[in-house]
Amino acid sequence: MRTWKFPAKPQCGCSGFDWLETVDAMKKILGIFGLLVVVITITALWNPRFMIPFNVKNTLRWTGLFGIISIGAMFVIVTGGIDLSIGSVVGLAGVLFSRLLVEQGLSPWLAVPCILAVTALIGLAHGLLITKLKLQPFVVTLCGLMICRSAARYLGSDSTHGFAGLAGLKKWIKGSFFENFFETAGGYDIPMAFVYLIAIAIVASIFLNLTVWGRYLYALGNNEEATRLSGVRTDRIVILAYVVCAVLAGFGGMMFAVDVGSVQPSTHGNFYELYAIAAAVLGGCSLRGGEGAVLGVIFGAAMLRVLYNAINMLKIPTELELTVIGFVILAGVIADELIKRRAASRQLRAT
Repeated sequence: MRTWKFPAKPQCGCSGFDWLETVDAMKKILGIFGLLVVVITITALWNPRFMIPFNVKNTLRWTGLFGIISIGAMFVIVTGGIDLSIGSVVGLAGVLFSRLLVEQGLSPWLAVPCILAVTALIGLAHGLLITKLKLQPFVVTLCGLMICRSAARYLGSDSTHGFAGLAGLKKWIKGSFFENFFETAGGYDIPMAFVYLIAIAIVASIFLNLTVWGRYLYALGNNEEATRLSGVRTDRIVILAYVVCAVLAGFGGMMFAVDVGSVQPSTHGNFYELYAIAAAVLGGCSLRGGEGAVLGVIFGAAMLRVLYNAINMLKIPTELELTVIGFVILAGVIADELIKRRAASRQLRAT
């Protein structure tokens, strides 16, 4: 039987092949954290209302919601792929969730697994098309974006759907940790959305850093051909990444829908794939694949929400929101390229 030796376990969510890459990954995480602290400090000094309990809780809630779908985007980006259908999957999940709960009268215990199963099939379809037919991820997920959005509009009759009479469900999605578990609120409470993000982040970190599948995922992103020749079934890893991304988008879609209180099929989740990709890139994920850390993605998601909040607090026109996000993504890509070149230069000098 042929034997093979796999590279050492990745550290800190990077590729694991070189300690220099570990250092660079940590620098990225510390860099985005430092930038986050600077933006928070400047905004708080400019407008003290930025740090009031309501605003802090609101920022954490939206960070939790966007952080969930951003972790899903990270799984795909680590493989060197991209998923443009995240926003449309969010919209489809929200519409289906409302219909199953309100119109069909299903219990959330049945509706949630159904939605997750549907989104898992979407991710599976993306993965199979990319791996078996060798189609480009950009094209496949762009088609998925259009198909899922159209399906959401058809299934939702292109009309707004609500969540009337679901107070118990709203409590566990829109509520706060201390309200739900200790029956006391006030002050700086923790939104349930942020609690769910932390739980998902812990599971994702364990998977990526402490399991062989996580090691395969990073290795594939660094060099797919070498990983395949090492005996790894890379197709399965790619499919897994797209399934995880779609499932987290579906879970996030249900949470977004209940949090907002209604679903408009034509707009629910629009451009959310941009937020997810931006958060992942800001958090240290390389668009080339092979790099990324869950903690960095959380900081990236927080950064985007703090920027959005700062735009409102500093009375900057909201029309400039996407402009700011566009510059943030561009800055992240430029920083990633410069770090890559620096690391390559250091390795060249070392040899």
